[in-house]
Amino acid sequence: MASYDVIVIGSGPGGYVAAIRCAQLGLKTACVEGRDTLGGTCLNVGCIPSKAMLHATHMLHEAEHNFAAMGLTGDTPKVDWAKMLSYKQDTIDTNTKGIEFLFKKNKIDWLKGWGSIPEAGKVKVGDDLHEAKNIIVATGSQSSSLPGIEIDEKTVVTSTGALELGKIPKKMVVIGAGVIGLELGSVYSRLGAEVQVIEFLDTITPGMDGEVQKTFQKLLTKQGLKFTLGAAVQAVTTSDGKATVTYKLRKDDSEHTVEADTVLVATGRKPYVDGLGLEALGVEMTDRGQIKTNGHWATNVKGIYAIGDAITGPMLAHKAEDEGMATAEVIAGKAGHVNYGVIPGVIYTHPEVASVGKTEEELKTAGHAYKVGKFSFMGNGRAKANFAADGFVKIIADKETDRILGAHIIGPMAGDLIHELCVAMEFGAAAQDVALTCHAHPTYSEAVREAALACGDGAIHM
Repeated sequence: MASYDVIVIGSGPGGYVAAIRCAQLGLKTACVEGRDTLGGTCLNVGCIPSKAMLHATHMLHEAEHNFAAMGLTGDTPKVDWAKMLSYKQDTIDTNTKGIEFLFKKNKIDWLKGWGSIPEAGKVKVGDDLHEAKNIIVATGSQSSSLPGIEIDEKTVVTSTGALELGKIPKKMVVIGAGVIGLELGSVYSRLGAEVQVIEFLDTITPGMDGEVQKTFQKLLTKQGLKFTLGAAVQAVTTSDGKATVTYKLRKDDSEHTVEADTVLVATGRKPYVDGLGLEALGVEMTDRGQIKTNGHWATNVKGIYAIGDAITGPMLAHKAEDEGMATAEVIAGKAGHVNYGVIPGVIYTHPEVASVGKTEEELKTAGHAYKVGKFSFMGNGRAKANFAADGFVKIIADKETDRILGAHIIGPMAGDLIHELCVAMEFGAAAQDVALTCHAHPTYSEAVREAALACGDGAIHM
C-alpha cells in the first residue's frame, strides 16, 4: 500500500495544477486519472481542441472575406476535414504530453485508473488501495442534457461529439446559447453549415452585460447564425441519420419542428462525482449535486478537499486552477487565496467576448451608484487596419471613488485585453489609474485606455 501526503483525484486544470503545487511545496503527491492521457475534459475534449477548431475556421473566414481586400489573391482554401481533425488532435497531444512531462519533473505519481474513496485517508484505484493524509477531489463536470433527448454522439451530440463529427453537417441545431453552443456553432457556421441556435431564455449568454448581449447577437446573426429565443425544446428524435427537434415558443405556446443533420446539446454541465463514494462517507452536497466546501475548500469530512467544477462557482478552468493552487497551499500550512470577484470569463468566437466583475444590471439591482466609460473599436487604428473594428470596451466604475467595479469587452483579442483590467481590479485601481498609464500605439489595448478616459473627462479618439 503506497502512502502519500496528498492524492488528487482528477487531472484536469484544477487537479494537475493542484498536484504540481503540492509537489512544489514538498508534499509527496499522486494524481488519479482514468483517461489514457492527462489534462481532463479541458485539454482532451474541451477548451483546447475547440480553440484549435476556432482558430482554423477563423483563418478560413479571413481568407474568404478579407484576404482580397488586403491584396492577397488566389484560390480560396478548401477544407480538408480529416486534416483539420488531425491538426486538432496534434494540438491535444502536445498539451497532454506537456502535463505528463511536468508530472515527471515534479516527481508526481500518476495512478492510472478511476478512483474512489472507500474511507477517509484512503483512495482505491482499480484493485490497489493507497493511503493519503489529504485527498483533493478535482473530478470536474460532464455535459448535462434535457428530458426527452438521447445523446448518441453521432447525430445528437455534446461538445465531445461535436469535435469528432465524421463530416461537416449541412444543417446544425444548437440547443443552448451559452459559451459552448456559440463557440462550436461558430466553427460549423464558418465551415458552411446552416446553424440555428435554440435558447429557452429571451437573450443569449445568460448573465452577461445586457449591452454586450445585444451587440454579440447582432454580430453573430450577421455572420450567418440564426437564433430562436424564448423556446423550450420538447424532444429530439432521430431517423436515418437525421434529427428532428420539437420546441414550443414560450410567448404563445405554439409548437414547431426543425430538421437537422446534427443536433448539439449545449445546455450546460453538471458535477461529475459518481462512483467516488462520497455519499457513504457522509460528504455534504448541495441541492445541485455539488460538493459543499468551506472557505478553505475543505469538505465536512476531515482530510477531504474539493475544487473546480465539482464545487460551487463558475465552471471555468482558470477558476479550478486558482482553487487547486490555493488548496495545496492550505494543506501545506500556508494561506491559500482566491479572489472570486476577479475571475474573468471569455467566449472565443470572433469577435471575442470577455468580462470581469459586475454588470450594469447587477449594480442597478443592488442600488450601487456607478458610471460607465465606453469606447468603440471603430476608433482604434489597429482594429480598423485588421478588419476587426466591431465591438467596444466598457468599464464600469464607482461613481464617487472611480474604483473599477467591472469591465466588459467585445472585440479583437478581448480575452487577452481583459487581464489589464483584472490586474487593475486586484490592486483596487481607479479608472483614472488605467487612463494615466501609457499604452503602446498602435495596439488594441489603446481601446481599454480610451474607455478608462471615458470614465473621466472623455475619450480622445471618439
